[in-house]
Amino acid sequence: MGIFTRFSDIVNSNINAILDKAEDPEKIVRLMIQEMEDTLVEVRSAAARSIADKKDLNRKLAAIEGEVDDWDAKAELALRKGREDLAKAALVEKSRTAAAVDALKSDYAAVDDGLAKLNEDIAKLESKLKDAKVRQKALLSRHKTATSRLAARRKIHDYKIDDALVRFEQYTRRIDDVEGRIEAYDLGLPKDLHHEFAGLEAEESIGKEFDELKQRVAAHKSATSGGE
Repeated sequence: MGIFTRFSDIVNSNINAILDKAEDPEKIVRLMIQEMEDTLVEVRSAAARSIADKKDLNRKLAAIEGEVDDWDAKAELALRKGREDLAKAALVEKSRTAAAVDALKSDYAAVDDGLAKLNEDIAKLESKLKDAKVRQKALLSRHKTATSRLAARRKIHDYKIDDALVRFEQYTRRIDDVEGRIEAYDLGLPKDLHHEFAGLEAEESIGKEFDELKQRVAAHKSATSGGE
């Protein structure tokens, strides 16, 4: 569906209002321009036809006006020759032809007025078209600028992410370095001493479990003996 439904919609339109309501102003401007250019072609074609009609009417008027003069001359000739009947007949034809001339002049005036209106319409449409093209360039420029700014923002954003990742990696390496130093201190202790302490801890744990086991067995035997 077109943006405009008739020629008056274009010449009376408020382009700003249309663009403010549009979801995609750049696309709407392109459609406007296309429709205006198509309408301009149609109006120019109508103007060309009107010019052709004027020329045709001019030729017909010249021919018929010549006939009016011719019938007037014939009426005068007939009267000089004493033929009043022919003179009257010639005047009748002159009158009929003069009426045709008046009708053609009326048609010519109508076509001329129509052509003048078409010229005004063409001027208005060209003005609107020029305005739309200026706005199209402005929108394209704004779109290009916005796209460039967005790309720059994204680039900066990516740099920030990369920088954060680098810093995180540096912190991780520092922690690894500290942990490595701690483990290095442990490496300095005798291995047998570690094993001895581990053995003592294991011994203590097993002793506790053994004592608990003996208590459970003794309790079980006591309960069994009492039952017998």
